[in-house]
Amino acid sequence: MATNSTWTVVMDDKKIINQTVKNENGAGTAYKILDDDAFWNQSKYADVWAIQYVADNLDHNDTVEYRDGKPHATWNNANLGDFSDFITKWDAAHLSQLQADWDADVIVTTNDDGSETTESEEDQIARKGARPTSYSSL
Repeated sequence: MATNSTWTVVMDDKKIINQTVKNENGAGTAYKILDDDAFWNQSKYADVWAIQYVADNLDHNDTVEYRDGKPHATWNNANLGDFSDFITKWDAAHLSQLQADWDADVIVTTNDDGSETTESEEDQIARKGARPTSYSSL
């Protein structure tokens, strides 16, 4: 497998990992993209096990690993098309996560009478900025 890849794709797990966006453990941020079987089941991916992709335009840094024992290939030599299809899927999943995190980060105050007051959307925006509406890794 290539080292220092920017992106890792594990086909059987339907997982795309952006190695440049670190999670709380310092590892790349991974999303399982389970809602698009048509994408994952394309015939061009039938014998692909994993992909290591380096966003540096130097094809020799990329590796496509096959499950049938044939030698690994570079991304271009594997002739799999545009890698941005994976990036677009990861970006959509990441945006959904950013939005969910924003939505969940609400201050709830318990009043003297035991009732609760939830922070308004205007107060949330003042505290943490607007709710994310787009994300692009490119």
